[in-house]
Amino acid sequence: MPTKKPLDKTKLDQIVLDARRSQAEREKGYREKALKMYPWICGRCAREFDHSNVRELTVHHRDHNHDNNPADGSNWELLCLYCHDNEHARYEHAHYNTGSAKDSGKTATFNPFANLENLLKGKQ
Repeated sequence: MPTKKPLDKTKLDQIVLDARRSQAEREKGYREKALKMYPWICGRCAREFDHSNVRELTVHHRDHNHDNNPADGSNWELLCLYCHDNEHARYEHAHYNTGSAKDSGKTATFNPFANLENLLKGKQ
């Protein structure tokens, strides 16, 4: 039976650090481009931003692929932090809740008014 190599935490930490640094550099590039291309207005709630609060304006990827960054900015839209969080929550909700009651075969079987006509006849 082969023996397991001990985990090199230093190497693992370096890999994570490099990945985070790469992501930050990639984000910085497309964020700067998007802020130059588009007016500083949230694409959903129309809140306006200036230099004092532009840090609250985020770049949203319309197709939810953060590596899809065309130079023309066609996959980006500027959203405030709140609308951006809402958009991702809606995407996750839609992604995980795609089935309906018809699709899963689960339908309501209880009818609270099934015997209503007989009950009403008895009162007359």
